[in-house]
Amino acid sequence: MANVLDLRRRIRSVKNTRQITKAMKMVSAARLRRAQERAMAARPYAQMLTSVLKSLMQRIELVDPVSGELRHPLLVTREEKHVLFIVISGEKGFAGAFNSNIMKAATQFIGEKQDAQIDLEPIGRKGRDLFRKRYPVVELQPPGTFHGENIMEWMQHGDGSGRPGERRERSGPIEVTGDHPGMFDNLSFGKLHQFTRQICDRYAHGEIDAAYIVYNEFASVIAQRVVVERILPIIEIGKHDITGEHVPTQEERERAGKAAATAGVSLQTPDTHEADEEAQKFGTAEVDYIYEQAPRELLNSLLPRYVATFLYHALLESVASEHAARMTAMDSATNNAAEMIDSYTLQMNRVRQAAITREIIEIVSGAAAL
Repeated sequence: MANVLDLRRRIRSVKNTRQITKAMKMVSAARLRRAQERAMAARPYAQMLTSVLKSLMQRIELVDPVSGELRHPLLVTREEKHVLFIVISGEKGFAGAFNSNIMKAATQFIGEKQDAQIDLEPIGRKGRDLFRKRYPVVELQPPGTFHGENIMEWMQHGDGSGRPGERRERSGPIEVTGDHPGMFDNLSFGKLHQFTRQICDRYAHGEIDAAYIVYNEFASVIAQRVVVERILPIIEIGKHDITGEHVPTQEERERAGKAAATAGVSLQTPDTHEADEEAQKFGTAEVDYIYEQAPRELLNSLLPRYVATFLYHALLESVASEHAARMTAMDSATNNAAEMIDSYTLQMNRVRQAAITREIIEIVSGAAAL
């Protein structure tokens, strides 16, 4: 049994740890509030862009009457033989099951796509380190001469069908084809421009047949889930094509709610009903809009931006979810440290009392012997 001195050292050590976890909890709570504000501030733009695209889809012919093909390669569906999988994880640890849940969802998706070749694009250090240990890493060459906003040039110079083109030799069915360090540092929409352009180019050139993303969808501290969602091809504007999800348990929600309450973080989801209705009016209004540009040019400009907006929201929500998970984990660690301190204090008092009792018995026994 430990003596009083050892127990005092343990109590002092646990108290120091509790101070660290409590500080980390408050830092995560402050960052969570800012992340929530950024995610909410970006939603009106995404909603209006979705409404504009819905309106455009209703008022133009998506199929070219001359060639009989879709007017944009991002709308073409193909058999999923070659899949791009984007995994958004965290940059740091001490976030509870945040990263492990994402890795589980990603591993499950890879297991379900055994018949397809998968290119992994991890965003976040945790996911990058894990997949680089498991799978070979390759460096991709640019998909072609035409990029980004000039995707339609490829269709005009090629056959315009969106059918798969020539593909590279692979070292295995699953490869890590990208690395995005520092993506979360000063996250901005401009950082995603090059990444989104590469994804759209690869799909337009037929190098990939579909693109999926796994991330932690965030609505509030107690309303979040890990989802696997398809982003390419674009089947229906504004509809989330979710193929898998992991919902937290009731116990996890209650623990997150208690952590948020003690940190002063609101549990309410902001009411965006009026903004949503206002954005939907544009797409559903009975007005015959006249577009100066050709449908091909409009789709070429808006569809890649639509994909970029979705990725930007996924990153913002992942950042908020990571801070919420870290705040909850540090709150649990602080509570556990307090319980350990109470347990060690009780044990120390018992050891000290036993030592005092033993000394008294020795004194009494000595006096009786005299």
